[in-house]
Amino acid sequence: MKRIKMTVGEAVVKFLDRQYVRLDGREEKFVEGVFTVFGHGCVLGMGEALAMTSHGLKVYQGKNEQGMAHAAIAYAKQNNRRKIMPCISSIGPGAANMITAAATATVNNIPLLLLPGDTFATRRPDPVLQQLEQPHDLTISTNDAYKAVTRYFDRVSRPEMLESALLNAMRVLTDPAMTGAVCIAMPQDVQGEAYAFPASLFEKRVHTISRPCAGIEEMIEVANAVRTAKKPVFIVGGGARYSEAGEVIERIAETAGIAIVETQAGKSTVRGSHPYNLGGLGVTGNAAANAILKKADLVLALGTRFSDFTTASKTLYADKPVVTINASRFHAEKLSATAVVGDVKACLELLESMLVGYKSRFVKEIRAAKEAWDKEMQRLTSIEYTEDLVPEVKNMVATTLKDFNRATGAALCQTTAIGIVREEIAKDAIVVAASGSLPGCMQRMWTTDALYSYNMEYGYSCMGYEIAGAFGSKLASPAQEVYAMVGDGSFLMLHSEMVTARQEGKKIVVLLFDNGGFGCINNLQMGKGIDSLATELRYGAEAGTDFVAIDYAKVAEGYGYRGLTARTPEELRAALKEARAAEGGVLIDIKVLPKTMTDGYEGGFWQVGINRMPRNAKQQSALDEQIRYTK
Repeated sequence: MKRIKMTVGEAVVKFLDRQYVRLDGREEKFVEGVFTVFGHGCVLGMGEALAMTSHGLKVYQGKNEQGMAHAAIAYAKQNNRRKIMPCISSIGPGAANMITAAATATVNNIPLLLLPGDTFATRRPDPVLQQLEQPHDLTISTNDAYKAVTRYFDRVSRPEMLESALLNAMRVLTDPAMTGAVCIAMPQDVQGEAYAFPASLFEKRVHTISRPCAGIEEMIEVANAVRTAKKPVFIVGGGARYSEAGEVIERIAETAGIAIVETQAGKSTVRGSHPYNLGGLGVTGNAAANAILKKADLVLALGTRFSDFTTASKTLYADKPVVTINASRFHAEKLSATAVVGDVKACLELLESMLVGYKSRFVKEIRAAKEAWDKEMQRLTSIEYTEDLVPEVKNMVATTLKDFNRATGAALCQTTAIGIVREEIAKDAIVVAASGSLPGCMQRMWTTDALYSYNMEYGYSCMGYEIAGAFGSKLASPAQEVYAMVGDGSFLMLHSEMVTARQEGKKIVVLLFDNGGFGCINNLQMGKGIDSLATELRYGAEAGTDFVAIDYAKVAEGYGYRGLTARTPEELRAALKEARAAEGGVLIDIKVLPKTMTDGYEGGFWQVGINRMPRNAKQQSALDEQIRYTK
């Protein structure tokens, strides 16, 4: 066997540089670059290999380990999981910073390769700077925390271990049913060790992503279930997106009269304008999708993991028969479903041939529901702030609105702002969001016919994903406009990759919706009868004090972005036009009035922790609702 002597760090780099994937005969390079924040524990091992050896990987300098890993997640998602951006960190806090991102990737089934530095395998200089020590177990390091949030974990404590670690990592990263975060912990002394590796490890390796189809008997069972149903509904999840099943879903829906509803991960798989697409479902779903689901007599769930928001805490279609098509048996067998394990697109293409001549009795109701929601959309996008306040929210938040208006001059409602953004930006623009009230508004209100232009991280709903995600999306799709839709609370948590985007010459536009704090959680807090505390950005975090006014546009200017502020519909339109014309990055500080987001559509029950000893009438009402839905 031919062998080549090199360091472990160099072997990792050379291996990554030779990985490819193939889907439907289309071959692509799987790894084109890496993110890193160099520190001790990686700069002299992996860092030396990246700096001093010959390879074809582009190196991106992250500013925060969690941020760069979020960018890598968005990059992989925008590439429909056919490309990854490995992330390299130092030991200790640098490694710990990526743990949140690892969980985000695993929850969302997105491939993410993490290569954190680790303590010395020899233990000679033990304990090293930033080393976590556990007296009961000296084998534990910070990286052991990854075991709870990854699909595969390994620690390369000897050079001989590297081959199996890397091959197993690729096995998981390229498996649609298993993919998520992978962590290979790299002790800093081992990274620099020399070893004669098999030359075959560095040959071009093509990983074929197959499209397994369920057996004919299983698909006949699904076809029979559809044929006996009068009102079937497709739930389009993330698995349908990554399978690229949008066209076949549209064809079956139109010929068979099957309604389409979307999860956050599945949105933009099917055209928003498709006559059978009713939009988002569940807790953050719209009135049309939820109303049709309540009338359905069969649910066909395509590539979804059935989170509580998708099922409305298992209340929206709990009484319906469910058929699942999913690459993962674990997800397919949820809700006591008739489980079909396989690639969504491949299975649907077979199902399509079995449904010839079938037509549901749902067509008129689908059309009526869509028309009713179109009218609601017109209302949502035209709400204006007046001195009398918005009628829909007057009784609940008159003081909050006036306080925020006085502090910031805001006279713009969030739903109206989203409508303006949709009108003014490119039709194929990529929008990235993750947390707060924006995901609810976006799932209900955002429409697009551009495939895969909706990058919503709502599996983990990780605050701080949005701006890093926008940068990762721009790396993946440089020709498209990319917008980070971020609340002020999330912006304050993490926006460091704005600098990386500027450094790399990648224009992103940050649409910062400033509503004076954690508005979504304040709604949950007050809506369940709890006094406002530490959810609004007020002095002392106390209810009744003045709002803390922040000029986020000036913050952005300090990073070299163009900073704009919009307090009215007219100012927002002008700012969006200016942002599109600008050459570099832009942040628009959009001052939106609190409590002007979408909420409260039928079918959107969400089970949360409720005080079982109510202190007031509103808490009693919340408890009564929960008992009614969960008894």
